[in-house]
Amino acid sequence: MSGCCVFPVIIMIAFMSGSVESELRLSRQGLSDNKLTEGLHGFRVKRGWIWNQLSVEEEDPTPKIIGQLKSTYDTGEFAIRYILSGEGAGEIFKIDEFSGEIHIHKSLDREKKAFYMLHAEAIDRRTGHPVEPESEFIIKVQDINDNAPQFINEPYTSSIPEMSPMGTTVVQVTAIDADDPMFGNNAKLIYSILQGEPYFSVEPKTGIIVTSWPNIDREASEKYLVVIQVKDMLGSTGGYSATATVTITLTDVNDNGPTFQHNLYTFAIVESAPVGTTVGSVMAEDADVGVNARMNYTLDDLEESATFRVQTDPATQEGIVILARPLDYESKRRFVIAIEAINSFVDTRFLSINEFRDRTMLKILVMDVDEPPVFSAPFYEWKILENALVGTLVGTVYARDPDAANNSIRFFISNNIELKNIFRIDANNGTVSLVKPLDRETAAWQNLTVIAKEMSKSQLSSVSVVIKVLDANDNIPTLYRDYQPYVCEGTQAGEVIQVISAVDADDPAEGHHFYFSMVPDKNINPNFTIRDNQDNTAGILTRRSTFTRSDRILYHLPVVITDSGSPALSSTTTFTISVCVCQSRGHCPSSGMEALALSMQALLGLSICLITVIVLALLMVAVWRHRTVQQQKLAIQELDTEEYSQKIVHYSESEGIPDAASSSHLVPLRPHPHRRKHTFCREEVVASVRLSLCHSHLIGPEDEVFRQFMIDRLAAADQDPCVPPFDCLHTYAFEGTGSLAGSLSSLESSNFDPYFNRPHDPGPGFLRLSRWQGDNDYETSF
Repeated sequence: MSGCCVFPVIIMIAFMSGSVESELRLSRQGLSDNKLTEGLHGFRVKRGWIWNQLSVEEEDPTPKIIGQLKSTYDTGEFAIRYILSGEGAGEIFKIDEFSGEIHIHKSLDREKKAFYMLHAEAIDRRTGHPVEPESEFIIKVQDINDNAPQFINEPYTSSIPEMSPMGTTVVQVTAIDADDPMFGNNAKLIYSILQGEPYFSVEPKTGIIVTSWPNIDREASEKYLVVIQVKDMLGSTGGYSATATVTITLTDVNDNGPTFQHNLYTFAIVESAPVGTTVGSVMAEDADVGVNARMNYTLDDLEESATFRVQTDPATQEGIVILARPLDYESKRRFVIAIEAINSFVDTRFLSINEFRDRTMLKILVMDVDEPPVFSAPFYEWKILENALVGTLVGTVYARDPDAANNSIRFFISNNIELKNIFRIDANNGTVSLVKPLDRETAAWQNLTVIAKEMSKSQLSSVSVVIKVLDANDNIPTLYRDYQPYVCEGTQAGEVIQVISAVDADDPAEGHHFYFSMVPDKNINPNFTIRDNQDNTAGILTRRSTFTRSDRILYHLPVVITDSGSPALSSTTTFTISVCVCQSRGHCPSSGMEALALSMQALLGLSICLITVIVLALLMVAVWRHRTVQQQKLAIQELDTEEYSQKIVHYSESEGIPDAASSSHLVPLRPHPHRRKHTFCREEVVASVRLSLCHSHLIGPEDEVFRQFMIDRLAAADQDPCVPPFDCLHTYAFEGTGSLAGSLSSLESSNFDPYFNRPHDPGPGFLRLSRWQGDNDYETSF
């Protein structure tokens, strides 16, 4: 070519296993800086790396040269040293530093690593400087068919309704291959069916399984096992393959109706079977399952079918025939009934409406049994008056033998001796009569048990007989309670002092009605009368005024009470009416139970008081004795010969006021013991006679009891060596009952008891003892 300068380019040819052509690959810097430069000879190309595309086949264990690196600066004098680095450098891949040839020393697996990234350098041996910049290149691992395909998502199961049309998708199976899908046909897969034809097929490329048979029947086979095979290399010879099993289940649809296996079912039942007895069971078969096999049974609406009923057992789907009415062999011995079974759920896509039902016949035979007698009624209820005469017919029971033999019946009352003494039954005709009088007030109802027994057999039955005893007026009326009427002294004429009522043991149908009146053959009572209130009560009224106890305390009033029976009966009651000094509001404390209650309360109170007095007296005696002993010991030590003159002043009573001048004389007294400081010797005064309020009405100053009491007290004082008189005054006075003068003691003016440090006024009817000793005064009352 004219006008152009051509530079030679050195091309290194590398031999590659299985490669026919070689390609030239320039480095990233190869021609990027090409440019036109001015010179004597025209254009110049920049030097760079020269190598071919490198690749190696996997699974090849033979060491070999897979390529060569070459720099355009390499003149063939081994002035350049080649260096290899990167993935697998030195271990898998090695380079000849002089020639740049790359050697492989190990077998590679593409499925583990598909390529390796390496770096190449060219160094000038003389200068040690790189003559080429470091460059990156790739060694590709070439795929071979060394992996078999594998199914994923196993195991495969699916279900479809039976009777599904052809072409219905069942399930899709999927397989994968680890080989390179971009290199040849190593990973190209194809599916085929090994087992499951002619009912199912598979699409070769997608692995979708579809039905290939019309209306597959579940009742023929419910489960299918379909085997699918997958091959790589599009199924060509030498490829790998794998299989998977798909379990396909057909779900049920209602494509079958119930069917009875027999045209006639025969059962037998005894006539004595109770209502609710199971006669037998029938069952229609249905090839379907679940809800599609559920069914209901019905009996034809015939007259005979009313004796029986049928119900479906939900667990077994059987039709249970049950007795609905009592049977009678003598009336009907055989029943023929039609029974029908029909599906509960009907799907007309597969069958017509009539194909979901079936029917058959039932024959039920009634078996004869020896039955007991049958009464004409389940129970009997009779009525009879309580005053009915002995031998009166009460009623009749009827019974018969229900069997065809029609045996004779005999009657008798059950083993109740008490009832047998009152009633009697005719064994032949069942009539019941009275053999003992009745009393409604004792027993208003009589309950019998009548037994009927066949003559020639032991069969028997019983029936209850209830007899109501009707009332007769055979009891007289009486008072409702025990009345105790009284009349107050100030009662006026015409006042009601008592309301009375009556009762009667009888029970008339129209209820009780009582009439109250005076005794007709007696003279008119001038004091009291009876007023009938017309409501089964009456009032006792006064006929005069000014009742006083001084005139008369008790009155008697006879009253007649008559009932409304037929014939009417009456009774006469005499009331005792007492005259009472009534309190406010007409209350009479001495009448009836109130007087008794008051008297009991008074008696109880007096008893408590008496017990209290006795206990206090015993305590006082004990204390007095103890202190007397102590005082005597002290008094003996203090006695001396000094004598004092003492005197007793006698008082006479004049209208309750003592007269000191009326009668007095001096009496020599005992010597006075020596007085010591803080020493006081006294006597505990104990009354030997306790005068109560009641006794004070009977005992006076002239009474022997009183005089003896005074003598005893004086003697006790004179003989006591440790008690006054020590210049003291003894006062013994009797105040009587209700004295207006009050106390006769020397302390009366103050009405104060200095000894007990309290006001003292014992009241009338008490004996008062007063003592004086120096500056200390005290008194004791009895």
